Amino acid sequence: MKRRVFLIVLDSLGIGHAPDAAKFGDEGSNTLGTIIKSKEFHAPNLQALGLFNIDKVKGRESVVNPIGSFARLIEASQGKDTTIGHWEIAGIISEKPLPTYPNGFPKAVLDEFTARTGRQVLCNKPYSGTEVIEDYGKKHVESGALIVYTSADSVFQIAAHEEVVPLDTLYEYCKIARKMLTGEHGVGRVIARPFIGEEGNYQRTPHRHDYSLLPPSRTMMDVLDEHGYASKGVGKIYDIFAGQSIQTTVSIESNEDGMEKTLALQKENFKGLCFVNLVDFDMIYGHRNNIDGYAKAVAEFDKQFKVFKEQMRPEDIVMITADHGCDPGFPGTDHSRECVPLMIYGQDVKAGVQLGTRQSFADIAATILDIFDLSGPISGTSFWSEINEDKLKRGM
Repeated sequence: MKRRVFLIVLDSLGIGHAPDAAKFGDEGSNTLGTIIKSKEFHAPNLQALGLFNIDKVKGRESVVNPIGSFARLIEASQGKDTTIGHWEIAGIISEKPLPTYPNGFPKAVLDEFTARTGRQVLCNKPYSGTEVIEDYGKKHVESGALIVYTSADSVFQIAAHEEVVPLDTLYEYCKIARKMLTGEHGVGRVIARPFIGEEGNYQRTPHRHDYSLLPPSRTMMDVLDEHGYASKGVGKIYDIFAGQSIQTTVSIESNEDGMEKTLALQKENFKGLCFVNLVDFDMIYGHRNNIDGYAKAVAEFDKQFKVFKEQMRPEDIVMITADHGCDPGFPGTDHSRECVPLMIYGQDVKAGVQLGTRQSFADIAATILDIFDLSGPISGTSFWSEINEDKLKRGM
């Protein structure tokens, strides 16, 4: 059987603050709870899967006969960023948080970066990505100095105007930073943030590129690769895992483009995993406190998912989840420590199974390996036996 699992991450679509959210300053955050109040929210296909049947999810009517199985997942790792969230989805629990820099990066780090690149540095503070180019763009264009900034996440971000610093050069600077930032200063991601335009009208481009740490241990993709199964990445999956055991990758320019490319991959013949990240929810709407935009983006995904569902083969399974929250109605613009949804659908998936609240995103990885009759040295507990129609019929 050419079994295929499509794992789609709706980047930042949290469903309510995690039990330890107060430790992160995020008690009361609820990304889904915020956006469902918008007139733009319309997600009948996600609702049919069981989105509002998930434990503790409120705001819409639950479905009497949901077509999928579903769960609420609590993050076990110590973080609320993209890298740690995806690593946990893939089977790695991070017991220590990655380093963050609320007061900017140490002088020694920036001095070394300047020595290696030959360019001075501007800013060196936590900053909104759109505001930082408004505030420092003119000086960057005039001086050629790089805009280096961070956020509440473990990131070293470099913004540069594409006409001042060509993309290939900016990417090379990011590679230099990535080689530098290890050990004590091993940030989760170095991110290229190119922009264009003139003073008063600077705009970020879709040419962002992430340079992540190598995962610290094996992931479900490593196990799949070792047994001859495909691992295809769509969006920034390849970047998040530093390319490790992602055999093919497709870059995207938007959520819509990401789903169009996923729909195209559905028509290919392969056996294994297609791992998809749709980042606009987080990057364009969550971080910019755009509630209506976020809600509309979910509605657009819901329409495309209807097409995806209609194209599924009998042996296909789809899982829809998230990696953290980014509540556009919560104070600030950073990620929020939230639980995430999980919805599973396919011909071999028993409908309407309430999997409750599970203690780690890594249960996804354990389940995906179980679907392929594999196991490996990863974290998580499989729930495949609870939702597999064939096993349930045989009383296994």
